[in-house]
Amino acid sequence: MAGGQLMDRYVVFGNPIGHSKSPLIHRLFAEQTGQALDYQTSLAPLDDFTAFAQAFFQTGRGANVTVPFKEEAYRLAHSLTERGQRAGAVNTLSKLDDGTLLGDNTDGAGLVRDLTINCGRSLRGQRILLLGAGGAVRGALEPLLAEQPSVLVIANRTVEKAERLAQEFADLGPVFASSFDWLEEP
Repeated sequence: MAGGQLMDRYVVFGNPIGHSKSPLIHRLFAEQTGQALDYQTSLAPLDDFTAFAQAFFQTGRGANVTVPFKEEAYRLAHSLTERGQRAGAVNTLSKLDDGTLLGDNTDGAGLVRDLTINCGRSLRGQRILLLGAGGAVRGALEPLLAEQPSVLVIANRTVEKAERLAQEFADLGPVFASSFDWLEEP
């Protein structure tokens, strides 16, 4: 207990996860805002994320989710924000007062904010290349396409996965798929 308050528990799930700076960032933020919370890394098993996460949420309040569990977290959530629903992957799980889990995806909103506000870059009319076709890219597509780039290309080792994403988000703007073959040296 800190100052007579029960400490809320939070984690970041991932595998691997030891490199994460999230606990430090959240501890410093909590100190600045006077919140009592415990935020740790949690190495989730690759073969049973759902049971592992459900066990945490017996007492835990929320989790960030990273590689490779964002799509599994999407399926675990009882309800989803519009961003999480559209992305088909979530990076945030919040335990609501009724005990259900709300899933959200903040990957794209954070990326667009960094590029447009922190870096001062307009994405309108620009060409955008995304490398990979996992949960983070799923979360980034809608917010990036909302900025009206001239084209957005998803390049992935498995071109079929990139093609599925391009088709899924084609209603939002000019999005195409590519393999990494064009990166190979002659």
